[in-house]
Amino acid sequence: MARGDQLARQWRILQELIASRTGRGVPELASAVDCHVRTVYRDLEALQAAGFPVTNAREGRRSIWSLLDPAKRSLPVPFTLPELLALYLGRRLAAGLEGTVFYEALESLGAKLRLLLPPEMAAHLDREQQAIAVAAPAAKRHEAYRGVLEEIAAAVSAGRRIDITYRAVSAARQTRRRVDPYRLLYHGGSFYLLAYCHRREDIRVFAVDRIRRLAVTQEKFTPPEGLRPEEVLQADFGVFHGPPVTVRVRFAPEAAPYVLEKTWHPRQRIAREPDGSVLFEADVAGEEEIKRWVMKWGAQAEVLAPEGLRRAVASEAEALARRYAPSLRRARRPPRP
Repeated sequence: MARGDQLARQWRILQELIASRTGRGVPELASAVDCHVRTVYRDLEALQAAGFPVTNAREGRRSIWSLLDPAKRSLPVPFTLPELLALYLGRRLAAGLEGTVFYEALESLGAKLRLLLPPEMAAHLDREQQAIAVAAPAAKRHEAYRGVLEEIAAAVSAGRRIDITYRAVSAARQTRRRVDPYRLLYHGGSFYLLAYCHRREDIRVFAVDRIRRLAVTQEKFTPPEGLRPEEVLQADFGVFHGPPVTVRVRFAPEAAPYVLEKTWHPRQRIAREPDGSVLFEADVAGEEEIKRWVMKWGAQAEVLAPEGLRRAVASEAEALARRYAPSLRRARRPPRP
């Protein structure tokens, strides 16, 4: 039997004992958790050995198991209702992790917590959840590379180098690399690996779903002293590196309120203009992701610098105009008499 099934069953037994004022007999518990009475006896002994205040007493011919009264009051209380609600919402917010061991662990935690609660508190928590709707953003499907993700996590924990075969979006062919895996990153619904690449002799960011093959070596590595991924990536607008550049973008007055209400980059500088527009400036590494960000604002954003980014956005705009030109010409034709 899987260890997770055993733990889940023991939590269900605890919940039954918490909910009971007079205790439960082993046959009742066995029926509630759908297993043999011998299994319940073993679970009760295991709970006692783990320090739970489970006790039993004779009532005529029956042996009644229960929790000591102080335990009934204290077991559900380590978490306040807002804390439990936050955990439940966290499971829903983590929908983008579905298909990974991280998501399954959150689901298991939520199920065990709910089984620990008395029925009235669990029902109240269910009602509280309905007051908040969570619309999780669309994300990639992680099942296809779940094994790779778990191997990377194990290599990061063990401090072992890995050999990967990698296919970058911009590359025409796959490349083989030996890397020191520093951290897994989760950004924009996707997983990335922050690692030192021995081929490039520099820190690089790899999209996990573009790793075609992976082998964990026996070679150990020591991460840089005081490594802080957020500092390594603080110059990036997204997660990918590139040459550092200062970007300046003017946003029209219509877009200004939306630009001002969020922090788009940790080192951004935003200035209001007399006409209601705003100037956004930030020192970033790499232009591709910020180009996509600018494009989503349409005509309400104008790149002022650098000139290369301005030309790239203008080129994209021209390509869009050419693609939609036939539709515009048809729309402008006068109706036939």
